[in-house]
Amino acid sequence: MQKNVRKDLLGPVRIWDLPTRLFHWALVICVLGSVISAKVGGNAVVWHMRLGYAVLALVAFRILWGLVGGRWSRFSSFVYSPAALLRYLQGRPKADDHFEVGHNPLGAYSVLAMLAWLLVQVGSGLIADDEIASTGPLIRFVSGELSLAWTSYHKSYGQWGLFALVGLHVAAIVFYRLRHRNDLIGPMISGDKQLPSAVPATIDSLASRLFALTLLGACIAAVYLLVSLETV
Repeated sequence: MQKNVRKDLLGPVRIWDLPTRLFHWALVICVLGSVISAKVGGNAVVWHMRLGYAVLALVAFRILWGLVGGRWSRFSSFVYSPAALLRYLQGRPKADDHFEVGHNPLGAYSVLAMLAWLLVQVGSGLIADDEIASTGPLIRFVSGELSLAWTSYHKSYGQWGLFALVGLHVAAIVFYRLRHRNDLIGPMISGDKQLPSAVPATIDSLASRLFALTLLGACIAAVYLLVSLETV
């Protein structure tokens, strides 16, 4: 593991490509704005829905980028087996484990849980009905009973589950900073980590960034078409 490597043998290695970093901070802003606008209510509900659409586009992009993006942003680099998780918890990694490079097993599972939870939360919002002034754009495709059930979920279990996942994420950042002196925020800003030079860097070229922008544009277009079904 990295902690056994002399510090003078470490150097900056690009781990998080720019699309991944921009996705991360854009998602933070959109989720925070969505929560605040929901609590404010009134006319702010319009922004709650808009930000929900943005979250859906971002999550869709991240799923695609997890398949074709930079090396350490791909799911194949951080979808760990239960055995790998056990090795991590026991502090007995194998030589080919890369727990200190991208996401460690706990971080990986939290990322996957967050993406899945956001998909369900936004999906429930698309068919929700607050019985006051706003309804989800896809509400006409489901029964009233199903809509009310998912509306209840959206406002209760979905909301509090999201708060719990965000809280765990923040707690993990603080824990690794204080306990292991491991800064998780810095690399998500700069893209680089201090690692042995043998660690392969991710591709973060102009071409890969333009490709990511194209994927994001396709995701935005897809979400726009989806929510436009309300008026078709």
